[in-house]
Amino acid sequence: MESFNEINENQDTINIRQELEKYLAHWRWFVLAAVVALGAAYFYLRYATPQYTATATIMIKDNQKSGISDELKAVADLGIVGTGSANNTDNEIHVIKSRKIIGRVVDSLNLNITYFREGRIKTSEAYKELGIHITFLKTDSLFRKLDTAFVVRQINKQQFEIRSMEDDLIHTGDFNQVIQSKKLGSFSIHTSQEEDNEASTEEVIVAIKPKSRVIDTYQAKIAVNPVDKLSSVLTLSLTDPIKEKAEDILDELVQQYNRDAIADKNLVSNKTKDFIEDRLQTVGLELAAIQDNFKDYKSKYGISGLTEEGALALEEVSSSNAKMVELRTQLSLAEWVQQEIKQSTKTEVLPANLGFSDAITSESITKYNELVLEKYRLEPIAGKRNPNLIALNNEIAVLKQNLQSNLANLKKSIEIQLGKVANEANRVQGKVSMLPLIERGIIDIERQKIIYSELYSYLLKKKEETAISLAITVPNAKIIDKAYSNGMPVSPKGKIIYLAALLLGLIVPFAIIYVQNLLDTKVHSRKELEQLVNVPFLGDVPHSETEEKIVITKDARTSSAEAFRLLRTNLEFMLPKGNEGVGKVIFITSTTSGEGKSFVSMNLAASLALADKKVLLLGLDLRAPKITQYLGIPDGKGITNYILDDQLTIDELKFTFPDIKNVDFIASGVIPPNPAELLLNKKVAALFEAVKKDYDFVIVDTAPVNLVTDTLLVSKLADMFLFVTRANYLDKRMLIVPETLYKEKKLPNMAMILNDTDMKRGYGYGYGYGYGYGYGYGASYLEVKKKSWFARLMGR
Repeated sequence: MESFNEINENQDTINIRQELEKYLAHWRWFVLAAVVALGAAYFYLRYATPQYTATATIMIKDNQKSGISDELKAVADLGIVGTGSANNTDNEIHVIKSRKIIGRVVDSLNLNITYFREGRIKTSEAYKELGIHITFLKTDSLFRKLDTAFVVRQINKQQFEIRSMEDDLIHTGDFNQVIQSKKLGSFSIHTSQEEDNEASTEEVIVAIKPKSRVIDTYQAKIAVNPVDKLSSVLTLSLTDPIKEKAEDILDELVQQYNRDAIADKNLVSNKTKDFIEDRLQTVGLELAAIQDNFKDYKSKYGISGLTEEGALALEEVSSSNAKMVELRTQLSLAEWVQQEIKQSTKTEVLPANLGFSDAITSESITKYNELVLEKYRLEPIAGKRNPNLIALNNEIAVLKQNLQSNLANLKKSIEIQLGKVANEANRVQGKVSMLPLIERGIIDIERQKIIYSELYSYLLKKKEETAISLAITVPNAKIIDKAYSNGMPVSPKGKIIYLAALLLGLIVPFAIIYVQNLLDTKVHSRKELEQLVNVPFLGDVPHSETEEKIVITKDARTSSAEAFRLLRTNLEFMLPKGNEGVGKVIFITSTTSGEGKSFVSMNLAASLALADKKVLLLGLDLRAPKITQYLGIPDGKGITNYILDDQLTIDELKFTFPDIKNVDFIASGVIPPNPAELLLNKKVAALFEAVKKDYDFVIVDTAPVNLVTDTLLVSKLADMFLFVTRANYLDKRMLIVPETLYKEKKLPNMAMILNDTDMKRGYGYGYGYGYGYGYGYGASYLEVKKKSWFARLMGR
């Protein structure tokens, strides 16, 4: 015969229907959990703050992929702008999301000041539609670090009060008046309510957060992505509870980015403009002085002009001097740029478009300025160890050295040309020296006048070119689509929330039942019992629907009554044949106490009595007698007294109970100190021999076999053993006791009864009587109470 563990191992196959029925039996819990979860989802969606996504699309101009922009092609021939651009899409994404740009958006839209309206359930943010708003007169560093909140409550059309979040009064004042506060600084509160309208007592919560924290928030929330890897078109998106606010932030972000790009582009032009204006002022003063000197000279000598010979000489002098002026201008510019490079302690842009005759030098300055501007844009968003920034610094350093070398070569070239022009000027000056003294003086003054006039005209031309460059500076980003939100919330998503709630409502009871079953080691059904032990199964007794101690009567049609009728029928197949005229002795025992063996004993005796059998119910559990307790009568004489008192007869021990006809009772008697020794007395066997002659059936309520040896001591006196196991009570591991007793044949003609089964379980074997079986667990003391509506609903 297989061992108990081997039997368990052989039952490891899974019955899918049986597993499903474990959960379907609790279908009410699934329905209730699903309803509760869907209700919670409804209230969550009802009061959750919806989130809206706004998107904007821009194209980065002057991208490396597109070359010079269309706006600059018209002035490209003036030499004002370069023919290429260093804009990189990945870098521009970092620039757009930089703290500098987002910080300007925060300042422009006052995003660190948030207004809230308090509702009955939740507090929601308000934007633009509020009738009250606050204006701070000083946005200094103290204001940028404020982290506070207060309540502004309108009293009437002219007055308001400020209260703390704890509802303490802080200040009362008039609208549009400046308020001085040590904590908040100078500010004023305004209302958009018209004076003609009746005042409404509006209440607004004002929250002020530190600017740095607000910047961090929007840096994380704003997303900037290219439409594809090879495109310079970027999509900007922002999710916020207020769609209008999200749209305004994205639009302002694009504007601030363009302003920053324009400022970077104008940095070189502004520096060139400042240099030219400074030189114009100096040259203008000198030219005015020369003109005044020329007027005084002519007045002094009373002359009006030059002779023809003097005019020819002046023309030659002017021509040679013009060349010298141009070369000296080139030389001074080269020396000035060289000095700027040497004296600068940090990397700065250089004046460009100064008109160097050497195209290589002009291109080098333009390229140098482009790299410096790129560094300016990259530094705020990249760390010192950023590979791009390191490569850019190295490239600037190399270009700076090359530029110094080019300027040095340019100076040498200009100096050589200047020497040749000087020789030519000396030759012409010799011709001038042959003219009369007064005429020579006029020529000298005219020469200086022409030199400074040409220099002044040259500087004016460069100033106009620089002004044009400033005027035609175009934004870096072309707006393809302004910020737009379709008004459909992106979160919370109702369908997903309801689906998740439904799944959660099904998973939670499933998990609870699964864990409960996983940790449950109790015996529940006949099928489980038959799978775990090889003892013959006589029948099961469902939970009693009433509080009556005797569930089987003549007219009873409950499931419990029918179960005992079935047990009575099955006994005919289990009891041994023969010995006509001698009663059958049936011992009823269990593994532990509390499994209902006394309950089964009494009702089995009653069912046999209904079949016109003469029955004796004998209480042989000397340690914990239950018969008199069940019948509700005081303890009297019983087996213990019979064994100890030779004067007592069996008839003196017997008593009857009105509710159970044809059944005689013999109680256990007083509880002895040595029950095991008493049961070994010869009078016990004599007692059974005597009662077997007078009764058809002798039902014996014995002690549990796992606790004491009492039952085993008298087991040879029984014709049959009914081993009672209580469902939902006995641990499966304890079934090794009846299995061992049956295997070792210590209890003769043994059969098992499963007591207190749950007939509404969807698995195991059940009855087909068609009667309404009660739900719950039948106790040996019939602990049945009237069920509440909730218990009936949940199938308890």
